Amino acid sequence: MPSWLSLYYDHPLELTHGEGRYVWDAEGNRYLDFFGGILTTMTAHALPEVTEAVAEQAGRILHTSTLYLSRPMVELAERIAALSGIPDARVFFTTSGTEANDTALLLATTHRRSNQVLAMRNSYHGRSFSTVGITGNQSWSPTSLSPLQTLYVHGGVRSRGPYAHLDDAEYIAACVADLEDMLQQTAGGVAALIAEPVQGVGGFTAPPDGLYAAFREVLAREGILWISDEVQTGWGRTGDHFWGWQAHAGNGPPDVLTFAKGIGNGMSLGGVVARAEIMDCLPANSISTFGGSPITMAAGLANLGYLLEHDLQGNARRVGGLLIERLRAVAAGLDVVREVRGRGLMIGVELVRPGTDERAPEAAALVLEAARERGLLLGKGGQGGAALRISPPLTLTVAEAEQGAELLADALRWTQHQLAGDRP
Repeated sequence: MPSWLSLYYDHPLELTHGEGRYVWDAEGNRYLDFFGGILTTMTAHALPEVTEAVAEQAGRILHTSTLYLSRPMVELAERIAALSGIPDARVFFTTSGTEANDTALLLATTHRRSNQVLAMRNSYHGRSFSTVGITGNQSWSPTSLSPLQTLYVHGGVRSRGPYAHLDDAEYIAACVADLEDMLQQTAGGVAALIAEPVQGVGGFTAPPDGLYAAFREVLAREGILWISDEVQTGWGRTGDHFWGWQAHAGNGPPDVLTFAKGIGNGMSLGGVVARAEIMDCLPANSISTFGGSPITMAAGLANLGYLLEHDLQGNARRVGGLLIERLRAVAAGLDVVREVRGRGLMIGVELVRPGTDERAPEAAALVLEAARERGLLLGKGGQGGAALRISPPLTLTVAEAEQGAELLADALRWTQHQLAGDRP
């Protein structure tokens, strides 16, 4: 395996099985999973409805590719098109969020006949050559080479940067002014703005609600497309909305929406939704060999059905709200925690060196290890990896939220003692 393959923990875990919100490692240790395979295990580990759908489909045929029709693919496309909020929507299935964003960039640049793309600072959109080129996070940008000309605008991080001191209305106005100024630096004809409503790898940071609606007004005057990267925010995870873009819906839905991760509940499933005029603009043939696979489509249909029937968006709002408040109460007494942010079951905890406002990636690494020792799995991200990322399956119970908050509080207190040179 390559040296740049990122693994968590000093002694990496081998996870062997899971059930509900828990997973077990090869040594038999049980963990409460607060990261859900980087937000992919959206409903639950080993959810019977999904595993049974996969097994049933596997017993018929595993793979056909998009060269052939597949009833599960057509049915899932119809459901997602209807849920997307995009008029006259078309859906193309891929195998990952990276591939979905890559496809969205292909569509936007072809439709607009331009390789100029606007992206947000602190963003992340994937690990392919084109998506690395629009990623505004140094930790995940291994090359400066790109087929695209990318310009980065302000707005993705509310509590840091030159506009952090402003109130929400002033913040949005300042970011819009920055966008308008940025457009004066281009050669004209920018293809698209791509943005995550909540920045995932960026540490679950977000702008004030309505920012992208204000951006959309500027973009629409220029004919520039809005791509909403919903790979991490989609399917109700934020609790308040089914899609992240709906927090910015003042000027309508995005032109293009990308999705992945949670919809497959661990199966390799992503895709793009776009208006027909955009989706159909490609002048050559295109397929995805494994996109739209019958087995991943069966998983996606079963998973989406379960999510909607059990109102997991509502559960994310209720249980996530409780969890955020628990964590904010813990953070109030800890100098190592700068901020607890997020919405629903998408929560970020930014860590700093005690007594300063400096990001502390070493603190995040310590908390990650300490939480694991206590039976809790977390993620991390943000600039330099100084933020904890909390994204458990959307079926998380109140009791599990309280258990996880207690375990994390203990890990945070231990870490603060370590950084202060004290003994816990």
